[in-house]
Amino acid sequence: MTITTRFAPSPTGYLHVGGARTALFSWLYARKHGGKFILRIEDTDLERSTQASVDAILQGMDWLGLGYDEGPYYQTQRFGRYKEVIQQLLAQGDAYYCYCSKEELETLRTEQMANKEKPRYNGKCREHAVAIEGREPVIRFKNPVDGAVTIPDLVKGEIVVANKELDDLIIARGDGTPTYNLTVVVDDMDMGVTHVIRGDDHINNTPRQMNILAALGATLPKYAHLPMILGADGARLSKRHGAVSVMQYRDDGYLPEALLNYLVRLGWSHGDQEIFSMEEMIGFFELDDVNGSPSTFNPDKLLWLNHQYMMHGDPVHVAKHLNWHIEQLGIDAADGPNLVDIVKAQRERSKTLVEMANASVYFYKEFDAYDDKAAKKAFTAGSEEVLARIYDEFAVVTDWQGGQLHEIIANLAETLSLNMGKVAQPLRVAICGSGVSPAIDVTLSLLGKEKTLARIKRAITYIKK
Repeated sequence: MTITTRFAPSPTGYLHVGGARTALFSWLYARKHGGKFILRIEDTDLERSTQASVDAILQGMDWLGLGYDEGPYYQTQRFGRYKEVIQQLLAQGDAYYCYCSKEELETLRTEQMANKEKPRYNGKCREHAVAIEGREPVIRFKNPVDGAVTIPDLVKGEIVVANKELDDLIIARGDGTPTYNLTVVVDDMDMGVTHVIRGDDHINNTPRQMNILAALGATLPKYAHLPMILGADGARLSKRHGAVSVMQYRDDGYLPEALLNYLVRLGWSHGDQEIFSMEEMIGFFELDDVNGSPSTFNPDKLLWLNHQYMMHGDPVHVAKHLNWHIEQLGIDAADGPNLVDIVKAQRERSKTLVEMANASVYFYKEFDAYDDKAAKKAFTAGSEEVLARIYDEFAVVTDWQGGQLHEIIANLAETLSLNMGKVAQPLRVAICGSGVSPAIDVTLSLLGKEKTLARIKRAITYIKK
């Protein structure tokens, strides 16, 4: 048997953090067992589904690197198949037409709630449906009335639901379009899904879907319902807790691997290990190790993880993602030092790619003004003479290397009887516009001779004003 999992988002919004974790766990399980991972777009909600949301989901999956083996499949392209199955259920006597109006159903619901009963369809049309002229009937699944459904959930443990608690759900609307619980069942059956890994908000749907699958004579998949993700206040994670869109994390300067590493630890663990390569995630992941309790999203922990990935990750890979942020600033990376060298120079002090990009602008573009506080502190009496001496020394350098430049600065400081800070800091502000940069020799090496000399000259002029 080939292990087959699927991720089946509805295109009614962006790919959010909870969905990304579901996709990750499904992807990991398939990869761990040499199986298939399917992407399915559940777009039967025609009023709310949008192409923009489809694009956002595909973009998010691509950015995260969660490649799929089949798909994306679109449910709107499978309406013919759903109608075929609905007709099969009708022919078997496992489904029926229901002519009850919305008003009747609302009245029934109000009465049941007033009597403190669970709101549910009373089965009026189950055995004796009466056609009403001018009214398009819905089609309901004839749920068993006796016995119980047992869900051997791989995360939650065994869940038992009495069939009497389940009413006859609608599987086709009055206009003939199929509903969620029908389309999911048909897709999972047709696509050979062996493991349904999804959020625990679907637990109420599972026994209904299992009964439909049983009526169709299909093999039941195994189910694993993941606990929800909470905000720091204990409420379900939502927009008010901050960035919950996957692509917002890209925009905020996170590496996809850092986000995946963080998400895998929301409800799953492998001993006390915190940082995992993708290969380790695949190798270690098992549904048995998923915790059944909700997890709390901690932005500070994610930021820490991102910094670890920037510090210790392959600088070529980090540079590839940095380039996108550099471009957002209107900068062409070809106009300055190699981004791999920028990553190596800046990663210790940068926790996000946005920070790194913003802190590196001066390597590629001229700055408009000096940081006022830094300039006042560095450009003091006599600093223009120091910069003039540095200019003269640098102007004759033929091999522009950090080590040699550092030696020139150190010798000059000794000659002028100044500590290194009195020489290096005016130089740093002169060439960077602020008092913060990588080590001065690294900064000079990356900036290059031509830009360095031009900026020193500019600073001398500025100080003399």
